[in-house]
Amino acid sequence: MHEARFGVVRDCFRELFAQGRESGAGLAIWYDGRPVVDLIGGERSPGSPWRPDTLVNVYSTGKPVAALCLLALVDRGRLDLDDPVARRWPGFRAPATVRQVLAHTAGLPAFPVPRPAGAVADWDLLCADLAAAAPEWPPGSAAGEHAWTYGHLVGELVRRVDGRSVGRFLAEEIAGLWGLDLGFGLDAADQRRCADLSYGDPGWPARTAGEPGSLRHRAVTNPAGGLDLAVLNSPLWRGAEIPAVNLHATATGLARLYAGLLAGGVLDGVRLFGSELVAEATRIQYDGDDLLLGRRIRWTLGMQWEEDGSWGMGGLGGSCAWADPERGYVFAYVTARLADFDRVEDLVAALHSCL
Repeated sequence: MHEARFGVVRDCFRELFAQGRESGAGLAIWYDGRPVVDLIGGERSPGSPWRPDTLVNVYSTGKPVAALCLLALVDRGRLDLDDPVARRWPGFRAPATVRQVLAHTAGLPAFPVPRPAGAVADWDLLCADLAAAAPEWPPGSAAGEHAWTYGHLVGELVRRVDGRSVGRFLAEEIAGLWGLDLGFGLDAADQRRCADLSYGDPGWPARTAGEPGSLRHRAVTNPAGGLDLAVLNSPLWRGAEIPAVNLHATATGLARLYAGLLAGGVLDGVRLFGSELVAEATRIQYDGDDLLLGRRIRWTLGMQWEEDGSWGMGGLGGSCAWADPERGYVFAYVTARLADFDRVEDLVAALHSCL
């Protein structure tokens, strides 16, 4: 589906496949409060076409989704943004607040104990590692994307306050009520809908991991397997809850989520968040150098805020979703071909030419 006005976006999307830059993807755009582009293309695995309900691992594009589960509890008065984490999570060593966890300033950007790939299925083990860890900087003094750890920090707070895992909370309190096709910790039926990830080029994993010994390398290679196709395309990974990096989603599901946020917390007449909570969640909380990313970042409570006033998140490999309040649109792109963001840049240029 696309409106005629946005035909140039459809043409650009198709060209990505024609040029061999894309193998399987979905694109969804809302403008002025309604869907105007909803496209799919390519294959989810060799010989199997991408379908409207194909799910794909979107890496950090899922971080805001995990954050919203915790923010829903803040909105309901179940905890406060400035509560110390240890008040909700006894034994948690770092003197960080809920707000600092959400804004990537808690000082725990990497799991402290080396763990094998199988540890992704052991929630309690990884949370215990984090609880015992000393922060790498005084919480609140600096930011460094909590690349693999974010979802366990946020998700364990959800579990401690609510009793449900973050995946179950998402399904029952957000995705189910807003009709979002996305989730953490997929069951067997949903796993059968998943696209198999592939590398855009063989050097992608090493390039993405960064220099051995660097903070980035420590953060994205532990537990092992998070850049390895044999792990990423396995039932182990798809069935586990690793909320920082393993949301499986359709572009349509992500676009609907951001459409609800852009409308102040209401979608199809269903209000899930108060407008004040949405305003706080999308406000800049930290503006400065990010020690992991190595560049200036403006963090909100779970998202990146860009110069043009848009807010959202991209993930390793090229998937991304955001809202642009100035221009009045929501954009979501999901891909199984792990490569760079040049595809998104081309699509955005096409979109902006239509507005």
